[in-house]
Amino acid sequence: MILGVYWYFKFPENLYHFKYFKFLQGYGGHADNPAGLETKVQMDDIENFLYRLEILKAEFPYTYLQLKINGNQVMMTMGNDQLFDYYFQLAAEIEKLLTDQNAILLDEQIPFEIQYTKNYLPERKIFRTIEHRFIQMTGSDFRQNNAENFSIRVDCNIPLACKKDFINDLVAICHEENLSVFYYHDFYFGDQCNLMLFFTNGRQYKDQVIDIDINTFGAKVRDLSQKYPFHFGHFGGMKYYPLNGPYIELMVDEDYIIKKK
Repeated sequence: MILGVYWYFKFPENLYHFKYFKFLQGYGGHADNPAGLETKVQMDDIENFLYRLEILKAEFPYTYLQLKINGNQVMMTMGNDQLFDYYFQLAAEIEKLLTDQNAILLDEQIPFEIQYTKNYLPERKIFRTIEHRFIQMTGSDFRQNNAENFSIRVDCNIPLACKKDFINDLVAICHEENLSVFYYHDFYFGDQCNLMLFFTNGRQYKDQVIDIDINTFGAKVRDLSQKYPFHFGHFGGMKYYPLNGPYIELMVDEDYIIKKK
């Protein structure tokens, strides 16, 4: 599973600038749909373009790309529920090819008859059903440049006397499982503590995509229950909800992950 900074509802303002591609936002909810990047262009030497595009796409194995072709015209669409940086990097590289070909951007209202379609599927990854019920997968609201973040969340409570060592052991697990971001919120009551823990990564670029085995991570967190008297879930009602923090243990790309007060 790929965690980290992504875009879905809004375009990454100030980071990428496209001449040909437009951003198609996701809507979520009942109208759930992928976010995407799309363009419709015309060029003289489409065979040369398709040859160069095939070579380029091989450098971006985690992306989905669909081509709809009609003579010397092509409509290109890429999309996912999380558009990580490597999607925008691919679009930027395709734009260079289009510029080299002196491609003309077509009005999206012009009818487009599809002669044939070509799909470039993402590299097949092992599908992992989340085995641990205490793991929640969460998105975030907007951060810098409209970024969102896809994270693991774990709620638990633990005696205050054990908290420091418990947090240190979680940091060690993060290092083992290639998680570069770990922060938490807490709330103290008597000699106990409610914790809301977040684990994720930063921006995911073409040459440094991090794939997390979420079940291996979850098993290591669960095994800590043999060392510490902690329980999953929060103690008490809303008045004990852990809103203090965030307290940062590991961090990269902080402005894209932590909301400034």
